[in-house]
Amino acid sequence: MQHLRMRDTRTTEGVTSGMMTGRNDTGTGAQEGFWTIILAAGKGKRMRSDLAKVLHPVCGVPMLIHSVVAARAAGARKIVVVVGHQAERIRGLFGKDELIFVEQHDLLGTGHAVLQAREVFKNYTGNVVILCGDVPLIQPKTVQALYNRHRSEEAVVTVLTTIPAEPAGYGRVVKAKDGRVLKIVEEKDATTEEKQIREINTGIYCVESRFLFGAVKSLGNRNAQGEYYLTDIIEFAFNNGRRVISAPASDPEEVMGINTREELEKACRRMEARGRQ
Repeated sequence: MQHLRMRDTRTTEGVTSGMMTGRNDTGTGAQEGFWTIILAAGKGKRMRSDLAKVLHPVCGVPMLIHSVVAARAAGARKIVVVVGHQAERIRGLFGKDELIFVEQHDLLGTGHAVLQAREVFKNYTGNVVILCGDVPLIQPKTVQALYNRHRSEEAVVTVLTTIPAEPAGYGRVVKAKDGRVLKIVEEKDATTEEKQIREINTGIYCVESRFLFGAVKSLGNRNAQGEYYLTDIIEFAFNNGRRVISAPASDPEEVMGINTREELEKACRRMEARGRQ
């Protein structure tokens, strides 16, 4: 296996500043814009490295930077990054770039992570796109499609979903007969019947801001992990008569999270192949 290392800090900063200039050139989804939260607090224990997971490079660039670039190109007007493990090192990646960082001191789950950003959003009434810092292959057009569907369908929550060849290990998307999303069930909490569902949650969402922060404040942690799951806002919305829909991502590899060295290698190969197209 090829050994991947962080580049020299000066080199990385040069790559960062160059990549940050990219803007959306498709002309869709960027007129009104949205704000973005990128979740980047996790340690990434399965990477078997002291380096924070989002700092591991994909094609020489820390994977978090790929997520930031995609958000910018898709039309994000403000980007808030939730950091935790190696927070200062992550902040240092971006230099004077106009990002907002909030810190999750206790890693109590994705819902708790989003809650740390509530002060930044207290006067914002628009839509929030939530991305993951460990999904480096996400394309701007996919983020735009999520946002555009959310707005056109007047949903309170839109979940980016996909159907991989092997759904084991992922949260399943439980739907009503009319296609509305009822809830997302994490693998460890799923029944045998729910594990037969092939459509999975990618961990990427578009959510009405005021609903989002009201919902995450109400979350409980009665689950197998003892964490505050962001996914629980789906059932909260449904139970309160709010509209929750899905937006399909046709390419499962584009929205795959990186959890292991093997997955990191796979993402590198995919990105290199994309560059040759």
